[in-house]
Amino acid sequence: MNAVPASARNDRTGVVDAAMRVLAENGLPGLSMRRIADVLDVQVSALYWHFPNKQSLLAAVSERIVALGDQTPDAAPDLVAIAKTLREKLLAHRDGAELVSSSLALGLLALPSRVRLVAAAEASGLDAASAQIAADTVVHYVIGYTFHEQQRVHAAVVGAADASADLTPAQVADQVDAFDAGLKMVVAGVRSAAGARSGR
Repeated sequence: MNAVPASARNDRTGVVDAAMRVLAENGLPGLSMRRIADVLDVQVSALYWHFPNKQSLLAAVSERIVALGDQTPDAAPDLVAIAKTLREKLLAHRDGAELVSSSLALGLLALPSRVRLVAAAEASGLDAASAQIAADTVVHYVIGYTFHEQQRVHAAVVGAADASADLTPAQVADQVDAFDAGLKMVVAGVRSAAGARSGR
């Protein structure tokens, strides 16, 4: 692993950059403070100038994974499109779903996609409280499905499962189809609840 230049070592962004590299190369089990410090060519103690503990650093990595970037807010937010974009972000990073799930569970991550999902649910006719529940339901479906998907792929890569079960193009397409089918069911439930509310 090549060391990061000294100019990038002593700021929060540089630490997260190094953590992203370690995650890509070693996965979440190998994302240790020691490995991150080695990439930066610093002592482990130097990392604690920027992050009080490892979990806060993992939360910052999670924020990087799910960041919207230059994405502009939807004029008419769509539950399906938002959910698919979140899944793509998680899949783009090794163990992304597991890492983001952990940060969310500990209350250390504000998920931008969730804010957009709440807006989309409200636009469909749900009240504020119901929209929050709908957004959480979609988030849990996306993260849970993607977590299992990434686990199966990893198991195939390390030989703990039949690689042909997950890595062929046809099976990858089947995974996408299954995800889409399940997502449509979840969204249909949200829209049905909104319709029932508007019909009162």
